[in-house]
Amino acid sequence: MAWLNGWGYLVLAGLCEVLYASIIPRTEGFTRLGPSLYCGVFLALSIYLLSLAVRELPLGLAYAVWVGIGTLGTVAYGSLFLGEPLGALKALCLVMIVGGIVGLKLVGGGEVV
Repeated sequence: MAWLNGWGYLVLAGLCEVLYASIIPRTEGFTRLGPSLYCGVFLALSIYLLSLAVRELPLGLAYAVWVGIGTLGTVAYGSLFLGEPLGALKALCLVMIVGGIVGLKLVGGGEVV
């Protein structure tokens, strides 16, 4: 699996971050066991995958991209499934996050040796 390098691990870590964040409302303050367990599993998996990514990518770059993926995915989930508003300014800010992620990939994608 050639795609499962630092960037592949980082994308998977970001997706797991979106999953755990999207489950948080269902935990009802971590009083519901099932959703709380799923949330914990995806959180741990996200951090584990991030740790694999930083073996090949600089920490600052990996962390910024991980948080960016989580932010974009969580806002999209909230807007699509929870009825959270997504106005023009919020959308513009998300576009800037995407631009920042792309910029970091272009200028800081060097491998850690």
